[in-house]
Amino acid sequence: MTRLVGQAAAPGLALGRVVEWPAAGGAAVHEAAPPRTLPEALEQAAALLRELRERTDSAEARAILEFQVEFLGDPALLEPALPLLQQGSEPATAWCAAIDAQIADFEASDDDYFRHRVGDLRDMRARVLAVLAGQAAAEVELPADAIVVADDIAPSRFLATRWGPRQAVVLRGGSPTAHVALLARSRALPMVVALGTAPIPPGSTAIVDGGAGTVELAPDPQALARFEQRRDALEQGRRAAERSAAGPARTRGGERVQVLLNVSDATELEGVDPALCDGIGLVRTELMFAEGPPDEATQLAAYGRLLHWAGGRQVVVRTLDAGGDKPVPGWSMPYEANPFLGTRGLRLSLRQAEGFKVQLRALLRAAAGGDGLRILLPMVTDAAEVAAVRALLAACADELRGAGLAHRLPPLGVMVEVPAAALALDRLGPVDFASIGSNDLLQYTMAAARDDPRVSPLADAAHPGFERLLGLVVQGAAVAGIPLSLCGALAAQPAQVPRLLAAGLRSLSMPAAAVGAVKQAIAGWPAAPHEPPAGAG
Repeated sequence: MTRLVGQAAAPGLALGRVVEWPAAGGAAVHEAAPPRTLPEALEQAAALLRELRERTDSAEARAILEFQVEFLGDPALLEPALPLLQQGSEPATAWCAAIDAQIADFEASDDDYFRHRVGDLRDMRARVLAVLAGQAAAEVELPADAIVVADDIAPSRFLATRWGPRQAVVLRGGSPTAHVALLARSRALPMVVALGTAPIPPGSTAIVDGGAGTVELAPDPQALARFEQRRDALEQGRRAAERSAAGPARTRGGERVQVLLNVSDATELEGVDPALCDGIGLVRTELMFAEGPPDEATQLAAYGRLLHWAGGRQVVVRTLDAGGDKPVPGWSMPYEANPFLGTRGLRLSLRQAEGFKVQLRALLRAAAGGDGLRILLPMVTDAAEVAAVRALLAACADELRGAGLAHRLPPLGVMVEVPAAALALDRLGPVDFASIGSNDLLQYTMAAARDDPRVSPLADAAHPGFERLLGLVVQGAAVAGIPLSLCGALAAQPAQVPRLLAAGLRSLSMPAAAVGAVKQAIAGWPAAPHEPPAGAG
């Protein structure tokens, strides 16, 4: 038996046969008439991506594909290719010259955002070349127990593949923060990355532990027995989590903890029982803006569907959090040297005041039909920003009153993502509630981008500096009488729940799939004497 160690990218266990992922050129294809020009090829590639986007139910996946669609539609992308085309170069040659220059610029950038997008550019490069060759990639056929091995997998090819419950992915390269790892986690597909160049013979038996980042080749009987035991334990844990999800969240001592959901679209709630939770703690509105700012009626209908599902429970809608790694056409800044520290979130919305008012009017109108609606402002830094939003809300209310449209001013809250806001929550002006965005607050506190594998390990929630800051936020909110929740990734991690409860948090918001395991962790806190904390091991 050979044991290989990489990096954990998506938790889970799988036992199967190694299958080498087909290279882009070696995958099955559908023949099609090739386009006559490079602009036509870009449009066909974008159309294929749009079709793929419509078939996926993952908000994260749709955002990844939307970036590629927008990039292919940027006229500046073709500028380096035009002289070559005029000189008679083949479209494929001109395309490679243009996109390879972009890839080199992104790889050499000092900005983590651009380096993180290199995989997307390579994905687009291969897709356009396939279109120019008159080929459209067919769905990859994989055995039911396939352990897929590859150097890397492009996000769009990953999304075009039908993955099964007994499969897993092993990448020789890659990163736990790459888009394909995010997609694997969203599908509960075990994944190990950064395994290196060790030989992994196709057809060999392998055990993949996506949580530990290990691959065992040609496992011996003892290893197979351990796999069976761990798989049975995981299955028992999954069933226990499902049972826990149905009941209220209470600590070992009987203290009630509010459990809320994070959603990006009402379709994510299909089949989800509202009794699972206490409401919706975070509605990300970026997906609604993926193709540009929607009109007021479209937004009003979307908020209405969420309120209807919640049935009187709270629905916290975050205003558009564009910028950073979430560009929105017709809204985001065209270029920023450091987009994570630039004009993003509320800063950007206030610069796009007329478009922002469309969203605010829709929210005010939705609030008239649902008492649970609340407005949450992202990336707040100081009181002037909150005051500016209140002024816009008042102006929107006047407009709606003049038009004879029903509306109501709902509670207004702030995201605590910037250390300055965390340290001075009580100085942000009158706010009705607050929600900690742990993803951004952690990366800003540690000065470590969460999407850069070279520094992301520094963004450790157990760091005493972050734990101290988290405690200060909780204390500050209590002194100011501001209801506080946490809606970042930490809330969905059972191993982190004891730390959050110990800090004083009693309201957590997470994806629906995490509710059962989180409620289990809540029920086990505080640990009894001589008992390991919830999530340990």
